[in-house]
Amino acid sequence: MIPSHVDEALPELAPFVHAVQARRPDDGTWCEAWTVRDVLVHQAGNAEELARVLQAFLDGTPVRTRGFDREAPYRRMSDSELWAAFMNRCEQLAETASAAAQDLAPDTEVTWTGRTVKAPFFAEHMREELILHRWDLTGDDRTAVQALNEPWMTEHSVVSVGRPLLARGHTGLDLGPGERVEGRLRTPGTDDIVVTAAADGTAVRFAAPEGPATIESDAAVRVLLLWGRRPADPSRWHSGVGPETLRRVRALLGGY
Repeated sequence: MIPSHVDEALPELAPFVHAVQARRPDDGTWCEAWTVRDVLVHQAGNAEELARVLQAFLDGTPVRTRGFDREAPYRRMSDSELWAAFMNRCEQLAETASAAAQDLAPDTEVTWTGRTVKAPFFAEHMREELILHRWDLTGDDRTAVQALNEPWMTEHSVVSVGRPLLARGHTGLDLGPGERVEGRLRTPGTDDIVVTAAADGTAVRFAAPEGPATIESDAAVRVLLLWGRRPADPSRWHSGVGPETLRRVRALLGGY
């Protein structure tokens, strides 16, 4: 049973919980290197770190964001211990986010992974993680597609996360001086998302639709592409730019 205050702060927790409970810990997922247990380890680490950084800011003693080595203690837990820890960390995050909503103005800036984000980011980011990693478990079921289609999911991915989504793909492209990759991800009726990469860095931004799209899709698929995922049904996206351009843009969209 999820406490009401946790459900209110993290409404995507219940669908994620149901998806995990319907599977074995060693079941595979759409994230090819992870089992269900690996996803749960990652989520426990996410919830802990989001709460830790936000609570430290509230206490007036800001801390640096730790890397994914924060997940190591959870990997040593039994399945039952891991489950209890995950639920506890989500409750802690919900309570910390509620305290922040009372004590901080919404535009208060807090440092997270070397950049600044607004205070509401912390609960919202966990919500996005719950949606994305539930998709890793279930694929394109109705609940996943509806959640991924929500406009705030696209907004959060581009504005609140942004360039980190392109870091791994950028490294893999190994661009030299003067080389450049640019792609337009289009969902009809919305602004395009433009992703670019050159030897000295990357960028991701919204822009008015202009010229041909590199990839056109529904909003849910576009979020998946930004996070380095692929929908089960490839006919949900379309492209007319040719294989070389498409290959380079798809390589840039490597997620992390």
